[in-house]
Amino acid sequence: MALADLLAPLQQPLFTLLDTPVSWVEVLGFGSGALCVWLVARRHIANWPVGIANNLFFILLFGGAGLYADAALQVVYVVLAVYGWWSWAAGGPAAGRLAVSRTDRRTWAVLAPATAVATALLAVLLDRVTDSTVPFWDALTTALSLAATYGQCRKEIESWYLWIAADLVYIPLYAYKGLYLTSLLYAGFLLLCLAGLRGWRAEAASRTDGPAARAEVVA
Repeated sequence: MALADLLAPLQQPLFTLLDTPVSWVEVLGFGSGALCVWLVARRHIANWPVGIANNLFFILLFGGAGLYADAALQVVYVVLAVYGWWSWAAGGPAAGRLAVSRTDRRTWAVLAPATAVATALLAVLLDRVTDSTVPFWDALTTALSLAATYGQCRKEIESWYLWIAADLVYIPLYAYKGLYLTSLLYAGFLLLCLAGLRGWRAEAASRTDGPAARAEVVA
């Protein structure tokens, strides 16, 4: 049996929302995505394996909706999740647990132009070689999400600002593409991002004033 035949049941409608069928894969993406962001906000290392499962569901969902950059982005997310999982557990190149930190100016000097260039190149690529109806917005959210994930892997507070910016575009974008449940999920993501930002900032402030140098990770 072909892989497509095995995955076909996941694409079947489970219920209808606003006269639009909602598939099993969108429901599974909704649940795993919400759990992942909640775990990130709590600085729980289990967010990484849950996030990988969410990426796999979204590859199917976004590919079927013609959001090709978002579908390809999920593959990159899986690779970054492996790095993030190791980084949170081992503290990256240094020994011990990874601390909540701020993004330094040198990183911003590279990250900001790289995000702008990635958006422009992806938009042109999607416009010329795919049938995407939203090439710029698909490209913008992809570039912002990659930058945010990089910061999340390094446990940098500013990654939440990038996620918030991406979510503010994702919410209407997914509604426009008829993915209403996913649009609702990203509205929930936005609220969780605000909570995560507040929690990480408080954690960084408490560590700055105390003797501990690294944030706690729940194993």
